[in-house]
Amino acid sequence: MSAEGAPGTIRRSQSPTPSHPTRLLWWRAAAYWFVLSRAWWRSLVARSVLEPLLYLVGLGFGLGTLVDAGGDAPGGVPYAAYVAPGVLVASAMQSGFGESAWPVLGAIKWQRQYHAQLASPLRVRDVLVGHMVFIAVRLAVTIVPFFAVMAALGLVAWPWAPLAVLVGLLTGTAFALPIAAYSATVSNDTSFALLLRFALIPMFLFAGVFFPVADLPGLLQPVVWLTPLWHGVELARAATLGLAPAPLVVAGHVAYLVAWVVAGLLVALRTYTRRLT
Repeated sequence: MSAEGAPGTIRRSQSPTPSHPTRLLWWRAAAYWFVLSRAWWRSLVARSVLEPLLYLVGLGFGLGTLVDAGGDAPGGVPYAAYVAPGVLVASAMQSGFGESAWPVLGAIKWQRQYHAQLASPLRVRDVLVGHMVFIAVRLAVTIVPFFAVMAALGLVAWPWAPLAVLVGLLTGTAFALPIAAYSATVSNDTSFALLLRFALIPMFLFAGVFFPVADLPGLLQPVVWLTPLWHGVELARAATLGLAPAPLVVAGHVAYLVAWVVAGLLVALRTYTRRLT
């Protein structure tokens, strides 16, 4: 009699261990964040519509009325149409910062979601990519309603205007990945307030969102050109106003933003690995 059929023996299952295709593991990490967001996504969508509506009506049509009346509207277009794409991209920047600062540090230190995910077959790269995919969708939830409000208010020129959505997503990701890489190196959130105060807010004010960078002193203009926000604003504004920049100019803006995304991903992979292993 074989050992398998002997009395008192335990028959072991012959079914193979379920396989986990490595190329899909990052989606398991992303799925966690999507499930977690179900409690607040409705309020997020509502806020994503209400905030740009109030912002554009107050700034674009309130202040814009005075600017237009004075004949000083930049670009020869209504001020509301000029400022709207800049605010769209700046909103993507702020959302990218907000989603990759405190949540990343929390997933490492406070709630420790990353550690729980790494106790499964997930690898560090899966944890990172999964969270960044969720952040990209989160950015889209902010950008698409903003653009819809712009279109409803007649602030865009077709057919290239929808490209501003892609520009906003690229710009937000260009901020989210480097900030996530930085968040994986800090032990408290004190530095986030400093980063917001001394980096993001100055960019929001001076990177071409509200007025042409050419109006700044000559010494400050090259500094602005180095910021990802300026490149995003230039691309989005060209799309929504129906402008046609030289192909090399467009390629330069896109390449600069993509470089920030790639560099941010590579650095984040290193800082995540160092912190979580």
